[in-house]
Amino acid sequence: MSKRSRRVAPDPVSGAAAPRPTVTVCRGCCCGSPKVPGLDHTAQLRDLRRALDGSATVRVTDCLDACERANVIVVQPSTAGRKAGGRPVWLGLVNDPDATADITAWIEAGGPGLTAPPGILDLYTFRPSRRVRAELHDD
Repeated sequence: MSKRSRRVAPDPVSGAAAPRPTVTVCRGCCCGSPKVPGLDHTAQLRDLRRALDGSATVRVTDCLDACERANVIVVQPSTAGRKAGGRPVWLGLVNDPDATADITAWIEAGGPGLTAPPGILDLYTFRPSRRVRAELHDD
């Protein structure tokens, strides 16, 4: 597990949940590495940042401890999405530009709690172990 901050993207000043969705992109030991061939990892991150500029915060973290599902992306809801019942959505095996585009379109439409994800993202969604969830305080 990384030594990243264990929070749900709160505002650094007020401590409130983020006003817009937060997309956490794993770039630890397996994600973003040659262990996942055939994907331009730098382009994936660049494309996410460009596409979501203004509609979501995109951040990079070390290992999210779900290496068997590299590349992992976690989409955390906005303040409104959390109030509407949205919870973080873990997506694994995001190793295709089309998957990245589907994630981007969903987030631009509102993301967790506000908009249902495209059905294709069901293929990528997973639930991390209880240990990982407890350490990340996502549930």
